[in-house]
Order: sequence, then C-alpha cells, then structure tokens
Amino acid sequence: MDGGGRELQSLGVRHHDSRNNMNPESANIRGGFSRLRRRPIWRAAGWLAEVPRGAGSACSVAFLGLTIAYGVALGGQGRMVSEALTSAAGFSIKAVKLTGQRETDEFQILEALEIESGSSLPLFEADAAKERLSRIAWIEKVSVQKLYPGTLHVAIEEKTPYALWQRGQVVSIIDRDGNIITDEIETRHARLPLLLGHGAQRKAKDILDHLASFPDLKLQVRASKFVGGRRWNLVLQNGVVIRLPEKKILAALGELEALDRENGLLSRDIAAIDMRLADRIVVRLTDGAVERRNTTLKAVRGSKRKEADT
Repeated sequence: MDGGGRELQSLGVRHHDSRNNMNPESANIRGGFSRLRRRPIWRAAGWLAEVPRGAGSACSVAFLGLTIAYGVALGGQGRMVSEALTSAAGFSIKAVKLTGQRETDEFQILEALEIESGSSLPLFEADAAKERLSRIAWIEKVSVQKLYPGTLHVAIEEKTPYALWQRGQVVSIIDRDGNIITDEIETRHARLPLLLGHGAQRKAKDILDHLASFPDLKLQVRASKFVGGRRWNLVLQNGVVIRLPEKKILAALGELEALDRENGLLSRDIAAIDMRLADRIVVRLTDGAVERRNTTLKAVRGSKRKEADT
C-alpha cells in the first residue's frame, strides 16, 4: 500500500513537476498556431468560400469609379472627359490630309469638319462630317477616313464646271446638265463659255458640242445667246452677231467657218450675219461701214455726172 501510495504520489509529483517546468512561451506558440489554422466560420460554406482575398477593396474601387462616371455623364461632361483621355493617350487629330480638292476652299473644308484643338480621332463622327461636307457647293462626293493614330483623310470628288450662265445681272457656274454649282465666280472661271438668256443652261450641250467641232470659230465666240427658247445667236469677240437657224446648226457653222477662211468674212466691218434663211446669207454692215459706203457711192456718182457733162 505504502509503495503504491508513493508511486501515485511520485507520479503526481512528476506530473506536477512537468507542468511547473513547461516553457510558457512554447505553450503560447502552440496555442497560437492552433488558432491561426482555424478557418473563419463565415468562409466555411457556400459561395463565400470562393471569394478571393482583396475582393472587397476591388469592389469598393469599382463602385467609386462607376459613381464618378455616372456623375460625369449626368453633368454632361462625358464626351469632354473621353476626348481628354483619348487625346492624352496619343489619339488626338494632329493632321488633315486632303485629296481631290481644287475648287473648294480649304477653309470651308476645315470649317465643315469642326475639328477643335485636342479633338479625339476615335470619337470623331466621320458620317456627320461627311454630311456637312456634302453641303459645300463644289463637292460631288466625299469620303472621310480615320488613319490612326492621328490623321484624318478627306477624299473629295468635285463637280466639273462647264459654262457660265447669265440671266439679267446674275451669273452662275453650271455643270454639263445645266445644274447651278455656285454664283461665286473667280477670275480663273473667266475662260468658261458664256451662255445668255433664260433656258440657255438646259440647252448648253447642244450649242457647245457643235462649237467644239469648229475650234477656230469657237475661239472667236464671246457668248452664246438663247433666243425665244428655240435657237441661238453667237456674239463674237469683235461684236459681230451670228444669227443661227433653229435646225441644221452644224451645217450652218461649217459654212460660216468656210466663208471666213476663204474671204475673211468675220474680220470685216460688219454688224451681223443672218443664216436663218435656207437659200441665202444676209450680211448687215456696221453704221460706220454704211456711212463710208454711202460716201463712196456719192463720190462715184458725182464723178460719173462730171464725165457725162463733158
């Protein structure tokens, strides 16, 4: 009994000594590791277990960004901010390349493009610019292309000037079909054929195509006047008026050129040549030529009387 009691006591002492000799720091560390390895209850089950660390912060930043973007859009500043961001990234419009432009003023084109300092190429509305350019008088067709990172290419196809059309005091440039291009006449347009009278613009091809067959005669024509909605008068550089027939214009022009080549008809002191009659050409002299002719005739008659008296 005593031995057993001592053994128990001895064991009890040993147990007591063991606890008393234990390092407190090691005990705390073991307990700390145990707690660190435990998983929080809120992450233990369901979709929450799949949420990565830092997701809360990311969501907060995203929410803040969306809030700011909504505020900017609500205040009408969205495009301005977008322009600034894309321009800062190197996508601002730095150059405009024009092709096919001859008659159209460059200022008109740039004004229609509505490009401002720092305009963004990605945000530039090419279709709207194309519509504005199409309203310019000289432009027939136009395309607007974006060439990244910072060039705008504007390709223009212009209308072709065919003639000048005057009615009263108004003078317009027209195309081959008689459509008015513009009323703004420049010095370089002075060599265009001049058509006079109402309705002349719609018949321009008829007379000008005929004159193109007689280049020498065409060079002498200052204007073509449409008369009575039926026929043409040609006004030459020296003031001579050629009254052409309503039909067979080509034949009449051929005969006129032949007479001028053989006899110098168009350079003589005449006021008009009437070719409306099929069987004859009537030439009317100028007033000065008539007076000189009458003076000459009187002199001739006077000399004849003197001869008769003698």
